[in-house]
Amino acid sequence: MFKCNSKKNRRKPLPPARLFLFALIWLSGMVVSPAHAVDFEIKGVDKDKVRDNISLYLNNLDIETGLLADPFWQEEIQKTVSTAAEPFGYYNSETFIEVTDDDTVILQVSLNTPLKVANVTREIIGAGREDPDFRQRFNKFPLKKGDVLLQPVYESFKSSMLNYALTHGYFDFAWQATRLDLVREEREANVLLIAQSGPQYTFGDIRIVGEDKAEAIIRRLVPFEVGEKYSSTKLTEFNRRLNQSGYFSRVIARPVVSDAESLRVPIEVSVSHRPRDSFDVRLGAGTDTDGPRIKLGWDRPWVNSRGHSVSADLFLSKPEQSLTTDYRIPMRDITNDYVSFQAGYQFIEYQNSQTESETLSLAVHRYWQENNSPWQQDGSLTYLREYFVQGADPEQTTSLIMPGYAIRYLEKDGDLNINNGTYFQAFSQIGRDNLGSDINIVRSIVEGKMIRTFADVHRVVVRGEAGAIKTNDFSRVPASLRFFAGGDQSVRGYDYRDISPQDTVIDPVTGESSLEPTGGKYLATASVEYAYQFAESWRAAVFTDIGTATNDWDTDPRYSVGTGIHWISPIGPIRLYIARNFDDRDNVNKWQLHFILGPEL
Repeated sequence: MFKCNSKKNRRKPLPPARLFLFALIWLSGMVVSPAHAVDFEIKGVDKDKVRDNISLYLNNLDIETGLLADPFWQEEIQKTVSTAAEPFGYYNSETFIEVTDDDTVILQVSLNTPLKVANVTREIIGAGREDPDFRQRFNKFPLKKGDVLLQPVYESFKSSMLNYALTHGYFDFAWQATRLDLVREEREANVLLIAQSGPQYTFGDIRIVGEDKAEAIIRRLVPFEVGEKYSSTKLTEFNRRLNQSGYFSRVIARPVVSDAESLRVPIEVSVSHRPRDSFDVRLGAGTDTDGPRIKLGWDRPWVNSRGHSVSADLFLSKPEQSLTTDYRIPMRDITNDYVSFQAGYQFIEYQNSQTESETLSLAVHRYWQENNSPWQQDGSLTYLREYFVQGADPEQTTSLIMPGYAIRYLEKDGDLNINNGTYFQAFSQIGRDNLGSDINIVRSIVEGKMIRTFADVHRVVVRGEAGAIKTNDFSRVPASLRFFAGGDQSVRGYDYRDISPQDTVIDPVTGESSLEPTGGKYLATASVEYAYQFAESWRAAVFTDIGTATNDWDTDPRYSVGTGIHWISPIGPIRLYIARNFDDRDNVNKWQLHFILGPEL
């Protein structure tokens, strides 16, 4: 058994004979005993952080088991334990060492009474002394008189105070004096902290490096004024706005402190504009579209120096083809506040519901959204002219002019694979036969979806949708505005748009009659799905769906149950479901397979 007091832990020089012996062993490659990691057993230390720190320090010792009995190495072990305990206030620890027959080293550690803070002396020199926020932050030094001296807390405060100063414009900040005076015999410590804050800098002019055609746009995105106190938070917000604006392929704003004049720091914005034209191809698939679908996009982000942009999308699938264009004019807030002029053409032919429509639409939208808010609002005016054939009704064309309003909430933790997200939208349009529309119509719809993941593996998805149409002539309501249910994103277990009021349709060739969906005035659907992630990229799911599209709320809703599997692929989740409905109609398939590729929000 060996005892060492940490106050006397001073390494003594080795005698020449021992130095010669160690050198001989090293040069000849001899070993006193087989080298392997030494097992230390620490006793007497109840505090986990202290014990873990001692273990960490001991693991860094390079010692052979054959040398454990040597007083030099025992003294080295005790010194290591003492050093590891000091950051937690234990400057007077003692360590006893015992080496067992199996070369386990048992350390009996007596931490003894820790040093406590006797006095804390703090002072600010410079402009920070008159800054209440700086002074409040400085006075939050966490160690008070009577507290155990914790060096990690002391060092952390010094680092955090430096970071605070730099992020608030005190670029000349320095610690004029920092000191810990240790009085070991009295078990006390005195803390001295004197900060030289220097002056507080302010925001200066914006300098643009690179192409300057975006100067007007960039200046509209600046969230601060020249002469305003510098804040890294506002600079971060500036960078966020620049990157989310969609005008640049690369952009960064940074302070150039070395060029500051009269304490004003110029902000340098390095920009690289997006290409004049960009193209993208987005692929997807689903049983609702009878297989694959493709979306071709074109975007011109810079029509002029005022930030106008134009884009177009071509959508192709077996039942639907469409072309839409969008011309945007940024308003006060470029990122979230803009006017959009849209034009579109769409052709649809759904064989299962005897629906055929050809639609031309023109619309103007005014979008606005507060900074950092998930809520977006949209006021619109739409002109729609649709030629359509629905069920047994004759061919007809309806024109509508409809003002509308929508509000949307969207928050999610990813773009492709979403573990937690919330979506909600309410939308309403109105048309009057004495204001340019062929019929009176009010159409409203509310929809929402919530995704939550618990303990990383349990995933719950809840969604719902409700809609209603009020009109003086439902037979003239365009097919694209009527309500249908069924399909991948509605009531699984049914074909796409298979749930709705039905009409008898007679085939002109065979003369046979059949019941075909015609679309309803009302819509209501709901779904609950649970998925369990059983492997890194795989989830198994079970679900139940219920819903109806009807002209009469007395109609019983349709429902289904099913199971599925998700593959979390690099291009987004791929979901395969098999569902069974409980419909009593003879002409409805009881089982449906649903395949979906793409994000859920």
